Amino acid sequence: MAKYERYFQGNFDAALRQLHNGILSGSATASFEDGSDFSAGEFRCAVRVYERYSATGGNRLSASVTLAGKGENLFLSVITAGGSQGILFKINLFGEEAFLNAIREIAERL
Repeated sequence: MAKYERYFQGNFDAALRQLHNGILSGSATASFEDGSDFSAGEFRCAVRVYERYSATGGNRLSASVTLAGKGENLFLSVITAGGSQGILFKINLFGEEAFLNAIREIAERL
């Protein structure tokens, strides 16, 4: 499992759209699995789950993307999982790190 978190200023809808489009266009095997949205007053939260194929692990892995914010104050949390090999221990985490790094690059441009 790999994790990336970031506080930043921006437009919630624009940030969510850029993340979504960037993740899907960043890999030919990336897919949007499902999402959930919540709001209470000015607070908003969007959760998105993506998958993509990991050639290094020979399987699919997922990324959970959570964007939360109030006004222009936003918080992003991305957690990747899967893509490792091994029965008792996680071996070969390259796929998770690669997926996370691809999303990190998108997030750093927000």
